[in-house]
Amino acid sequence: MADSNADMTEKSNAQMRQQSAISSRGQQQELNEKTDAQVRQQSAASNLGERRKLEEENCYESTAFAFDNWKKWLILTAVFYCQISMNFNAAIYANGVPGMAEDFGETENTIRLGQMAFLLAYAFGCELWAPWSEELGRFWVLQASLFLVNIFQLPCMFATNFSTVLAARILGGLSSAGGSVTLGIVADMFEPMDQQYAVLYISYASCAGSVIAPIAGGFVEAYLSWQWVFYLQLILGVVAQTAHYFVVPETRSSVMLDKTARRRRKAGIAQKPGSEPSDMTLFGPNEFKGNFLERTDFKECRDLMWRPYHFLLTEPIVAFLSLLSGFSDALIFTGLNSFGMVLTLWGFGAVPTAKIFFSSLLLGYTLGAVFFIPFFRRNTKAIERGNGQLSAIKPEARLLPLLFTSVLLPLGLLGFGFSALGPPLVPHWIIPQVFIVLIGIANLAIYVATIDYMVAAYGAYCASATGGNGFCRDFLAGIAALYVNPLYSNIMPGTKWQLVIPTLILCLPAILLVIPVFIFWQWGEWFRKRSKFAESIAKEREEKKPARDEAVIKSRDVSRMVTVTDVPHTAMDSVSHGLNSELDEWDSRS
Repeated sequence: MADSNADMTEKSNAQMRQQSAISSRGQQQELNEKTDAQVRQQSAASNLGERRKLEEENCYESTAFAFDNWKKWLILTAVFYCQISMNFNAAIYANGVPGMAEDFGETENTIRLGQMAFLLAYAFGCELWAPWSEELGRFWVLQASLFLVNIFQLPCMFATNFSTVLAARILGGLSSAGGSVTLGIVADMFEPMDQQYAVLYISYASCAGSVIAPIAGGFVEAYLSWQWVFYLQLILGVVAQTAHYFVVPETRSSVMLDKTARRRRKAGIAQKPGSEPSDMTLFGPNEFKGNFLERTDFKECRDLMWRPYHFLLTEPIVAFLSLLSGFSDALIFTGLNSFGMVLTLWGFGAVPTAKIFFSSLLLGYTLGAVFFIPFFRRNTKAIERGNGQLSAIKPEARLLPLLFTSVLLPLGLLGFGFSALGPPLVPHWIIPQVFIVLIGIANLAIYVATIDYMVAAYGAYCASATGGNGFCRDFLAGIAALYVNPLYSNIMPGTKWQLVIPTLILCLPAILLVIPVFIFWQWGEWFRKRSKFAESIAKEREEKKPARDEAVIKSRDVSRMVTVTDVPHTAMDSVSHGLNSELDEWDSRS
């Protein structure tokens, strides 16, 4: 019996020793695996540095630049609609002024403060949203903007006094991201050498929204209550936000690269196939600078938000071209009130006035957009001849279309002014429409060409440069709501010159503001060389060009790139050919 107990005890001890050995080996193996992982990570960190920054040139295929062309233009179409909605909000308010004045017991001039307040707040709102879109990404910033604008339509719709409308309009204007973000999306997806058509597309939407609004608003003013002005804004806004949510992905490169770096670090730690130990030390551009609080200190936010105004005050190119752009846009908002006064000379009411005048403006915008196509094709060919180098054409070449179209602004004002003499001196109402078309061509051309030139001249700083442009357009358009009625009502009232002299007065600043276009065309390079921003961008482009070109070539099949030779022949080809032959003498300047 004793021997049996001894055998059992010995077997039990043997099993315990075996289990202990197995457990010890398992712990040792686990420890070895952890140690190996730490060694690999430490080795990568020691060989490649503690943190490596993922640049666009190193991961070009993960940025919006590498999107297929069809995807880029689908995104742009959704953004196009968003831009129309934003500008629609600014312009249609004028059609609700008479109804609100009657219901609230206020004068029409007082009610027009709502339009001025929205546009002035819009001017500052664009600059407030832009830096955050560069830090947090375009998608959620634009979603937040569209959502807030839609929310602030509700107090206006159910307002019982003007103070409520005014407060909601100010908040709605501040909530509007506008062109600072939509043009940023263009810059996210297109290289400077091939972004001209995209800039034209979004710029056309910005201008078109301001004239579609009074066309629709004319019907609202004639047949519906003033609340429908805000109902329409909300309907368009909800559709725009929905389209943006489902169609437009994130396009900001730094945010996309942050996501790529996080994915590669996760794959590296998990030792997934295709990953490298070095991936564990890889960080995106924003991550590399630290967490959100570290990146968004007060000084950096202050500098980012002040930069557009700094450009506007210290850069002659930005200052003068932005003033021209702002003045031309202010004329459109001046026309929201003055155009109707002129057509009453021929007996037209609110709806025909809206349809006739603003359809003429829309025609002018369309003709202006078509006018740019031969110039864009010419620039594309020049870049192709220069082996794809953006430096193959000077930035001043982007101003060439403006030499022909900017003069149409004072000419259109001059003709429109004298046509306001009305019958019998001006026999037909079509005559003022011709001059409105000229003003429309000039307005679109000024916006597109100045934006295009600033993007080419200021590169990475273009958001600040174009931000100054957008600020002037919204700010001066807002100021127009204050002076338009006194201007057209108090100068020689009751005489045939009442509607003529105010327009001729506006013609004088138009002439003065057009002059800098010709100065910058001739001596723009001189101004750029004396700008620390433009000069630093030129040097940076030269330094990064080899790596950038290699990244672009690797990311896309060059044979599938859409160039001027890929575009089907249309009726415009003959126009393009004829105009290009006339422009050959300018080649040496470009």
